[in-house]
Amino acid sequence: MGQITLNIAGRSHQVACRDGEEPKLRALGAVLERHAAAAQRASGGSSERTLLYIALILADQLSEGPSDAPADPAPAVLERIAERLEAVASALEAPGPDA
Repeated sequence: MGQITLNIAGRSHQVACRDGEEPKLRALGAVLERHAAAAQRASGGSSERTLLYIALILADQLSEGPSDAPADPAPAVLERIAERLEAVASALEAPGPDA
């Protein structure tokens, strides 16, 4: 099992992953970091709200995706998205080390 550190919005996050998935997670972390400054401004600097705002920015971009996207995405895709959103919500609700 691999483990990497993602630096997002000035905070380090340890993330476990399957061996070989490290490059993909680093790339995803870079996408999050690209939106961190705008999210920090919008959240007033709150760490939890910054991550929430990053998620909202990305969700907004996905909702404005290509117009040729299928109107009814596959149920498996929707299930994966729901699982990811639940994981984000759980992480936001969990007390952090600075709580």
